[in-house]
Amino acid sequence: MTNQAKNVAELMLDQLSLYGVKRIYGVVGDASFGLIDALARQEQIQFIACKHESTAAFMASAEAKLTGGLGVCTATMGPGATNLLNGLGDAHADRAPVLALTGQAPTDKIGKTVPQFINQQDLMKPFAAYSANVASPDTALDLLEKAVGTALNQRAVTHLSVPKDLFMAQSEAEPRQLPEVIEGASVFTKESLQKAADIMKSAQRPMILAGSGAADAAGDLKELAELWGAGILASLGGKGLVEEEFPLMLQGIGEGGNPHAAALFKEADAVLLAGTTWWPEGYVPEGARVIQIDRHFDQIDKNLPVDVGITGKTEEVMSLLIEGLSGFSPSQGWVNRCKKVKEKWDRQNEDEGHTGGFPVHPSRIIRALDRTVARDAIVSLDTGDNTVWTNRNFRQTDQTFIFSGYWRTMGFGLPGAMAAKLANPEKQVVAIVGDGGLQMVLADLLTATRYKLDITVVVLNNESLQMEADKLKVLGAKGVGTDLTNPDFVRLAKSCGWQAFRPESAEELESVMEKALNTVGPSLVDVQTAQAFFPETE
Repeated sequence: MTNQAKNVAELMLDQLSLYGVKRIYGVVGDASFGLIDALARQEQIQFIACKHESTAAFMASAEAKLTGGLGVCTATMGPGATNLLNGLGDAHADRAPVLALTGQAPTDKIGKTVPQFINQQDLMKPFAAYSANVASPDTALDLLEKAVGTALNQRAVTHLSVPKDLFMAQSEAEPRQLPEVIEGASVFTKESLQKAADIMKSAQRPMILAGSGAADAAGDLKELAELWGAGILASLGGKGLVEEEFPLMLQGIGEGGNPHAAALFKEADAVLLAGTTWWPEGYVPEGARVIQIDRHFDQIDKNLPVDVGITGKTEEVMSLLIEGLSGFSPSQGWVNRCKKVKEKWDRQNEDEGHTGGFPVHPSRIIRALDRTVARDAIVSLDTGDNTVWTNRNFRQTDQTFIFSGYWRTMGFGLPGAMAAKLANPEKQVVAIVGDGGLQMVLADLLTATRYKLDITVVVLNNESLQMEADKLKVLGAKGVGTDLTNPDFVRLAKSCGWQAFRPESAEELESVMEKALNTVGPSLVDVQTAQAFFPETE
């Protein structure tokens, strides 16, 4: 049986369904009517109608970060495609496999002076590892296959523009049943990792810096830390990989991290980077030998003075490094120093979490959150002051955090939470956002209402772009525009069909959080937040 009765849009959806795509995020526009029509005629892939294309791209990026699978977003030509760029920038920067499908001018109008026309391949060039315009109906699936393969294999953004008339054009192509892929282990032996093992065995002051690429190696991280006598620090992407109670877990690094760990880290004579490509500028231990594990070769030595780069999955390499440490005796003095730094910060963190006053200090808000959210919740962070306070004071168990890592865009928190709930309906999902970040995506409160998404958004409302205000002060510069004109978030959320709450004192925080978390459907907690100067602002 052939697919002669199907058009390009229908065939593309059939093929995406075979790739495991469950949702496409987007905004309807006339250049993509053919795709919208095809989505409406099938049930394998759900169309999530967003209020703004940037939200659609953020949601595709968040889903890809969480699942490792393909995130897909769509928009019309011109301004629709342009509005996707911020979310695609986030996916590009954080290596999330995302496919953007955009409508384009009809084939006989491309290159002419027509409304909304732009060369979309040029538009997408900074972010897309592959971008092509579909030129004929029978090549659509070939180009789609290349775009999806590139996105998944390179963990990259890819893009296809489809002329308006081609979406509905008939094609004789047929979707390809995908082969079962058996992913084998990388070829490692103890001998091939001997140099790394030698560096590790010579170390007296070792440290491990873990990131999101070590998500499947939490147990090995702890075992290696104990055998090697190493403290574990986490980038924000690694937050939650190792529970706070683990004796060698020193928490985060950089803005919002353990403030006492920086000096210790600078004394390290060997550092293992496990699934991360970053450490904060100025934290690099002078003279330390650096071993980096990363799945993608082009990430090795991206920003750091690496002695040994190991391309592979962290969980595959870790077990062999553990074997290579057989018989090693760690420096108990260094282990004790790591534990003392941890204990010192644990005491200070606990004290900060009891900071009094109203409006409420950010540390007190984060303490209320770590007491009330589920141990395995998904937490979506916006970018801003809320990010650093969460990194500083949230005491993780095994929560999963998603955020805009390298792109660091405001407005990610709410879309990230919505995508997380759609992809993981069984999980509790919480967004921690600033008032500035939330206002960038306010219209999409209605997207959560439309799809009855059981999420909770906690707003740190200090009527300020606080991080920018603090940094201007440090520079000795005058600021303008950092104060915000805020709506009444409770009334606004309720008008959008949300349940909304506002604690009237710091003492009410936990009870109000629990009420919101136990509400069925979308809920918002608006917390009047003190304009606290972040202690490590540079």
